[in-house]
Amino acid sequence: MPNERLHGTCVAIETDQGPVGVLLRAKPGGGKSDLAFRLVNNGARLVADDQVELSNENGLIVARAPEHLRGALEVRGFGIAAVPHIERAPLALVVDLVESAEVERLPIERSVEIAGQSLPLIALAAFEASTEDKILLALHARASAFPQALRAVANHASGDRIEEADDLGAVQVVLVTGLSGAGRTTALKALEDQGYDVIDNLPLRLVSPVIRETPVARPLAVGVDSRNRDFSIAAFSDTIDELRADDGVALRLVFLEADEETLQRRFTETRRRHPMAEGRPLRDGLAAERSLLETLRAKADVVLDTSLMSARDFAQKLTSVLGVDADGAMTIFVTSFSFRRGIPREADMVFDVRFLRNPHYEPELRNLTGLDASVADFVSEDPGFASFFEHLTGLIDPLLPRYQAEGKSYLTIAFGCTGGQHRSVALTERLAQWLENEGWSCTVGHRDLPAEA
Repeated sequence: MPNERLHGTCVAIETDQGPVGVLLRAKPGGGKSDLAFRLVNNGARLVADDQVELSNENGLIVARAPEHLRGALEVRGFGIAAVPHIERAPLALVVDLVESAEVERLPIERSVEIAGQSLPLIALAAFEASTEDKILLALHARASAFPQALRAVANHASGDRIEEADDLGAVQVVLVTGLSGAGRTTALKALEDQGYDVIDNLPLRLVSPVIRETPVARPLAVGVDSRNRDFSIAAFSDTIDELRADDGVALRLVFLEADEETLQRRFTETRRRHPMAEGRPLRDGLAAERSLLETLRAKADVVLDTSLMSARDFAQKLTSVLGVDADGAMTIFVTSFSFRRGIPREADMVFDVRFLRNPHYEPELRNLTGLDASVADFVSEDPGFASFFEHLTGLIDPLLPRYQAEGKSYLTIAFGCTGGQHRSVALTERLAQWLENEGWSCTVGHRDLPAEA
């Protein structure tokens, strides 16, 4: 049972001693949740928002969230968001959020009594750019002085995550690089959503030290491209080789690319300047970067072409390729596409289903998609469908265990039709359901289906 329940927000930040809690206090609208959101985006995990339960456990104050509030953070202007969270964390610091004018330049040391224990107290301005860094500075100083009991409580707070990481024995790292405009930011966001700590635009000389200092318990994704400070191909290549030789690092290098037309369109639409197009046409800058990074492409464990992928399909494909949450089993990505826009370049198996009756020519089905039951029924009632699907599954069924036995971690199966709206979509959904019934891990994408569908 909690000794106290306070109005406030608590986040847990990783230290050498384990995850340690910071309690944020402020008047309503004072910036607690906003600051917590920024901290979580920088790798912290939420303990509790709005209400914090506190208990005294062997001289340490342990924070938790009421059960109905776990993992929920109020983000002003968005609503309630589900964010990375931890069940409990030992408190090391209390931060009162005040107006900028109230922050002292050289404050005296202060403390506050909570649940029968004295905790250090500092006052900071919630919306100043340096506030997160000041919290980290104060927290790490406090955590290093904590008694040995802190490690036991902090490690217990991490639960199975710590035990799983110990089994791995190395920090799990994904280095994301590739052509500018090919989707590095989208990739890092997708990995962050899967529980990775994410770092982008880190000076190249710091990449190796930061990775080596990362706690084994948390996977890390690092973005590096030609815009990074002090970037050079030789130095980056050496860093990759050095990390791959380190038994304490399990490294995977992801290289992202796209065709020239797609990259030109993306830079034109966003009005961003290409890093290698200074004083010359964009086309020349794209060509120069592609040539420069060819060495890195050859070193990559995974090469993904994002030319024809939506952001959603790209995120699904990336996590599938990396086997995120797949427990070592092969992950299968099934997608539909339109032949008008070309075959997906990443596809391992492609099936042309244009021989089936086209729902486009049925007025009542034309504006629907293969996600609608009436279209799926129409496709499956084609005289050739049952025989085709039986032979399709008969072909795939014996191949999957052989692919997995050969160490293949992902497989992409693509169905194409004329417009990518009806037949290919219905087949994709039908095969995905069959795969799941057979016990395979499967994700679904519809490359050319409008997002609103």
